[in-house]
Amino acid sequence: MAARVTENPAVKRGTRPRVLIIGSGFAGLHAAMGLAKVPVDITLIDRRNHHTFQPLLYQVALAVLSPANIAQPIRSMFRDQQNIEVLMDEAIHFDLDARRVAMKSGATMEYDYLMVATGSTHSYFGKDEWAKLAPGLKTVEDATEIRRRVLLAFELAERQMLETGSHPPLNFVIVGGGPTGVELAGAISDIAKLYMRRDFRHINPAMARVLILEGGPRILPSYPEDLSAKAVEQLATLGVEVQVNARVTDIQPGYVVMDNKRIDAVVTLWAAGVQASPLGKLLGVETDKRGCVLVDLHLNPAGHPDVFVCGDLAHVVENGRQIPGVAQPAMQMGDHVAQMIAQDIDGKPRTNFHYFDKGDMSTIGRMAAVAKVEWPFKAHWGGFLAWATWLVVHIFFLIGFRNRLAVLFEWTYTYFTFSRGARLITGDQTLPGWNEQEGVSSDPTLTALDTTSPGVRDGLKGHASEASNVAARTEEPAKQPA
Repeated sequence: MAARVTENPAVKRGTRPRVLIIGSGFAGLHAAMGLAKVPVDITLIDRRNHHTFQPLLYQVALAVLSPANIAQPIRSMFRDQQNIEVLMDEAIHFDLDARRVAMKSGATMEYDYLMVATGSTHSYFGKDEWAKLAPGLKTVEDATEIRRRVLLAFELAERQMLETGSHPPLNFVIVGGGPTGVELAGAISDIAKLYMRRDFRHINPAMARVLILEGGPRILPSYPEDLSAKAVEQLATLGVEVQVNARVTDIQPGYVVMDNKRIDAVVTLWAAGVQASPLGKLLGVETDKRGCVLVDLHLNPAGHPDVFVCGDLAHVVENGRQIPGVAQPAMQMGDHVAQMIAQDIDGKPRTNFHYFDKGDMSTIGRMAAVAKVEWPFKAHWGGFLAWATWLVVHIFFLIGFRNRLAVLFEWTYTYFTFSRGARLITGDQTLPGWNEQEGVSSDPTLTALDTTSPGVRDGLKGHASEASNVAARTEEPAKQPA
């Protein structure tokens, strides 16, 4: 049976189709770029004015990079494409029969083709109250909040040591052992043991304890078992503790509960689950249990050939296997949507989407990573070779020459100097659960001392001397870089 041409009313009328793209992630950007030279008019809508390179968000969270290094204003990316307009707005309602989208601003947008690629968000499995206590990592705002909490924990410990001669254990707990959890854990260990070891006078940051609590039988469950094992080995070298089959039943200020056991935590981070963007359900089409839209190999929901759903929001099955919701498939989906719209305009049948799996990589720490290579050859790598490959690939896929140059410079500078320049604490200077930690005094006089008084100055000097002696007794030799 010959493949049929997919008809669109605008194409049939011979008018220039209007393409509405919701979301400026990898899929949305690639679709817009692919359509830049096609005779269509494109409106790209996002609730933020920038594209974020999400694979490097964890490096913003742990002060390796600044947000500007991994984000690019959307308008600047398309300033030379006259058929692309950019709007900062948010979709709140879809009328697929009338081909209209209602926006939060009150505007109504009409389209001939609609592409929805708004990604995913955190899932706390019905415990949404945990979100304030254990932030996840999806946006620049999430990254700067995690950076604030991690750095603030060390600052509060330094102050507590100065005032009392002791401080609570610096336990950092990451719930979830997927790629994000592994990357966060390794980066916290690196910043504590390598990059801040000489910055404090009264505490030893290297004494920080980093734990990954994974509910399944192994970390990195989407990777082959041998790479999961290599990841555990490299994490152990960094001093990160991994506990599998660890079911977290509660999260409270200052601690988590795992299998009825309390684990104190100055900072708790969430990397255990994701769910699709709420826009998937707003479309009024069939979704899976995570809210992903069920689409065919033309990336269309059933009965809507003019609607495309891509990226993390799409549930695509090819050869009996669901395509993963990561960056590479999203880019390829965006490219394919542009190709299919061009095929419609040229009167050609659409081709099915095919995911070209080039492999997966996850960084663990300085000179530590795992990589499942599928192209141009098959290999499973761990250690320095995987880490070096990860660096090259991520530099290549960064949007914008300035960002590539800035990230390359920051990585080179950090590698040779063991110094990170983005260690900024902004916003609130309180840490959830800090006052509930053992040994933290709630006496307000300790945080509201009049340091202009000679007696107080002498007392602080005494505390400083005592704290320094305690730190010296507990100091371990700093781990030397390889």
